[in-house]
Amino acid sequence: MDARPSLTLRRWLNASPARVYAAWTDPRQLARWWGPGTPEDMHVVDLDVRVGGRFHVGFSYAGERHDVHGTYKEVVPGERLVFSWFWGSTPERVSQVTVRCRPDGDGCMLTLIHEQFVDEAARLGHTRGWTASLNRLEALFAREHLA
Repeated sequence: MDARPSLTLRRWLNASPARVYAAWTDPRQLARWWGPGTPEDMHVVDLDVRVGGRFHVGFSYAGERHDVHGTYKEVVPGERLVFSWFWGSTPERVSQVTVRCRPDGDGCMLTLIHEQFVDEAARLGHTRGWTASLNRLEALFAREHLA
């Protein structure tokens, strides 16, 4: 069996695991950091955060609408989310995302694993996207800490 490409990103965040988890599961909070644009570009359509629940998040970027969908496979509040992931334009290309939140000193170590990409180009594109989003999430918690 051929191994499919994956990525792992880790980020220390200046927030509790419960607050980081909420940033992934509350539509208003998700819109503040996720995606390539501004919160006004986000269209959080549905986050049914429970095992078997579905999500659908859309955003506008460079004049185009993009939609991502998936189903939650594991939900452990404050600790872990596992969900399938596919773009509306390529529903046959299903991958999987795991988000782990662990206490680390005064903050949280977030580990994001995105696996089962169809090819290396998809992995590279998602690495850029996730890195940019996690940079915004890190900055959001840094600003809140300074306020």
